[in-house]
Amino acid sequence: MLMKILIADDESSIREVVALYLKKEGFTVLTARDGEEALAIETNERPDLLILDIMLPKLTGLEICQSIERSVPVIFLTAKTAEEDKITGFSLGADDYITKPFSPRELVARTKAVLRRSGLLHESDNNLSVDGMMINQALKSVTINQKEISLSPKEFELLSFLIRHPKQTFSREQLLTNIWGYDYDGDGRAVDATIKRLRQKIAHPDYNYIHTIRGFGYKFEVHHD
Repeated sequence: MLMKILIADDESSIREVVALYLKKEGFTVLTARDGEEALAIETNERPDLLILDIMLPKLTGLEICQSIERSVPVIFLTAKTAEEDKITGFSLGADDYITKPFSPRELVARTKAVLRRSGLLHESDNNLSVDGMMINQALKSVTINQKEISLSPKEFELLSFLIRHPKQTFSREQLLTNIWGYDYDGDGRAVDATIKRLRQKIAHPDYNYIHTIRGFGYKFEVHHD
């Protein structure tokens, strides 16, 4: 089961970008626009980690921490930089404190660090295995029938993303957003070309992994040839 992370921030752009980067790392992401929505999601979904903006509408991140009855890792995400605010956050049980503006990659790294310190994440959790194929996230390696396959960084990211969402069809635009990022200037031909190379490299005599859904995009599903 994928680990669930709740992002609560009143800025939609921050929610979208952070969610994008976390999903690429294999996490299930929940989002909330205000404190009341965040608390309701926390109660009903019981995420594994909370990323909370301190200055949320309706209920602040600090008030959410005070309301939660169970123990759950918390990262505060805020524009506040005063030492007093950090001390207050840590005194309420926060595990980390990141000030805006921030790097999404740094946030992902610190999220993983908090989960590891909490005993919730182990390197092996990020290893993926399906019929005949093994993906090692730590080593960025792929083996098929114990034979290592050489992939480019984008090919590896694309394969990892698809295998984490089996049987789910993604359009070229969705794959561009999730793998190449919002600021990529190219078009869907980059996806088609990468899929073509990937299929050639991971070709298996008994299994077919990546499928074209005509008129929409691609999905990962293991079929016996």
